[in-house]
Amino acid sequence: MTIFNTIKTKMSDSLLLTIIYTIGHFIIAVACVTLITGASLELATLDALVEPTINAFWFYFLHKIYTKYKERKQNS
Repeated sequence: MTIFNTIKTKMSDSLLLTIIYTIGHFIIAVACVTLITGASLELATLDALVEPTINAFWFYFLHKIYTKYKERKQNS
């Protein structure tokens, strides 16, 4: 059993997908803020922590709603 399978069995798909998405978003946000605005790495990191964290909550709840909707549609 791979580490990914072990982690996946302990988490819901929504939570695992949210964590992976948030890590990628964090890295992309730091790079974009630094390159586009010329902000310091510290300021870019602060921005990259706040904005993706808010988006992560939004994405998690959106995915949960979508999953419930999809299940309901398949069951009817």
